[in-house]
Amino acid sequence: MFTGIVQEVGKVTEIKSLNGGGKEMKISCSFAHTCHEDESIAINGACHTVTAFNEQTFTVQSVEETLRKTSIGDLREGSSVNLERSLTLQTGIEGHLVQGHVDTTGTIKSIEQEKTGWLLTIEYPDEFTNMIVGRGSVTVEGISLTVAREDKNTFVVAIIPYTWNHTNLKEKKIGDSLNLEFDVIGKYVIKYLANVGRDSL
Repeated sequence: MFTGIVQEVGKVTEIKSLNGGGKEMKISCSFAHTCHEDESIAINGACHTVTAFNEQTFTVQSVEETLRKTSIGDLREGSSVNLERSLTLQTGIEGHLVQGHVDTTGTIKSIEQEKTGWLLTIEYPDEFTNMIVGRGSVTVEGISLTVAREDKNTFVVAIIPYTWNHTNLKEKKIGDSLNLEFDVIGKYVIKYLANVGRDSL
């Protein structure tokens, strides 16, 4: 479990293919030496398990399902990635509850710089439109954000300067894919109501 508060931007230093399907990545960051095997770390919002580590890097593996459903497959050596270590009982929930289970990817349609921040318009698949609620929470690339506006299958998030400067969003371009995780409570409510509706027929 995570909170959507990025702790550090790491760098992909090495990528290897796994049996022609998955990928193994080494990521450099300041806390690599304090990792442990089997630790969960969210990489651009997608939960991964540490398989090895040293003083400079930690290693994770992405299976085919992860590559199909996330933007992890777009990463290259040198890519910047948002990192968050898993929530502990001593950690404040400063964003919102995030599972690290990416629901789908979205596409940046526009980036608008304002006087005090940036507005990102993100397009996403039609089947998820009931997951987005104005002023609700959404996780974008592992970042807990608030939906500022919604329209059909697009939504807008406002990025403050601190978030812009301390995540990989500042390196994104129009057309780039972003990992999206919708609010877990909302997902359960939607499924419950759908089941109630079927039972009443």
